[in-house]
Amino acid sequence: MSQLKIAVIVGSTRIGRFADHPAKWIAELAGNRPEIDVEVLDLLDYPMHFFGEERATTAESETAERWKNKLREFDGYIITVAEYNHGPTAVLKNAIDLGEFIQKPVAFVGYGGVGGARAVEQLRLIFVEMSAASVKTGVHIALAEFLGVLKEGKSLNDYAHLAEAAKNQLDQLIWWGHALKAGRTVVTG
Repeated sequence: MSQLKIAVIVGSTRIGRFADHPAKWIAELAGNRPEIDVEVLDLLDYPMHFFGEERATTAESETAERWKNKLREFDGYIITVAEYNHGPTAVLKNAIDLGEFIQKPVAFVGYGGVGGARAVEQLRLIFVEMSAASVKTGVHIALAEFLGVLKEGKSLNDYAHLAEAAKNQLDQLIWWGHALKAGRTVVTG
């Protein structure tokens, strides 16, 4: 089977963000899989207007179109999800609204309150509406791991349960990626 092209989307643009840690970590794990060709997409590189905003500049509109076109290159996505106020970041939700994920699998690496689980659950529902398929296993970086990385110099690799969840998630992403790619090929001929 051919390699799946998978994007790791960095879902936060905040100054001092933690998102770089899980993005680099999951990208490295995915890149070690022979079935996956991985690329990191950082929302900092795509400063877009908010969906439906009338005062969008030409540059913002062009960036949104560049974002959508870039997403079309991939067979699936892994998204880092920061949880703020029990939900995902506004910039990530906006990037989803301006993007295109039809008939492709999506996986999540969450962090924040309860490992980002509440934000991830909201995104699962949103991606159903976007005609995407969420894989079952999420990776949830809880407060202890979060602080271990930030304050104790640990790596996410130091946590066996996160590595196991990531392995299971990548297995599911590969399966769904091939299944949906085959389905898209049949439909589009």
